[in-house]
Order: sequence, then C-alpha cells, then structure tokens
Amino acid sequence: MVLVVSNRIPVAKGWEEDFERRWKQRKWSIAQSPGFIRTEVLRPMKADHYVVMTYWRSKEDFERWTESQAFMEAHANTPPKEAFAGPSQLEVHEVIAESPAAASTG
Repeated sequence: MVLVVSNRIPVAKGWEEDFERRWKQRKWSIAQSPGFIRTEVLRPMKADHYVVMTYWRSKEDFERWTESQAFMEAHANTPPKEAFAGPSQLEVHEVIAESPAAASTG
C-alpha cells in the first residue's frame, strides 16, 4: 500500500515567489524519515492554491513523521498569516490502483 498526503495551500496574491523560494531552499529532512517515498510541490496553473504531495509506504510511517522532531523543525519557520488566502486543507488517500511505468524506448 502507498499513502498519498496532499496539502492544498491557498497562497495570497503577491506571496507566490516567497512561497516557492521557501520550498526550493528547504533542508528536506523529511527524506530521512522511515517509509518516506517522495514529495512534489505543485504550482497552480488555473487553480487558486498550491498542492504539496507526500508519498509514504504506510499510514503509520506518515503518522510517525508528524510526531517527529524533523516535522517540528520543518514547520517552525512558517510565513506570516497574510501570505495565505485561507486555511490549508490536508487530505490523506490510499492508492488503490496505478498505471504501469512507461516503457523505455532506449
């Protein structure tokens, strides 16, 4: 089973560059967490929010990370409230089906 956690973050107008810079410059200590697979930060093209996707081997791995020191450190230096256009929305999903990897044409 793979767990996908998405965080929909409404970034206020004018704060997009700061939001993206913070993600590009972060330490990524999450990568050392047991069960962590990867993170994707998605820029909106037609929506009004960014989406941060994290992939985990299990729900337990994700929950352990949320209780860890690395989690606390990753969320310690948050932007000011005015950087957001509203509250973020966390969603947790279990992958039930996925396409096969694309064939290599090498």
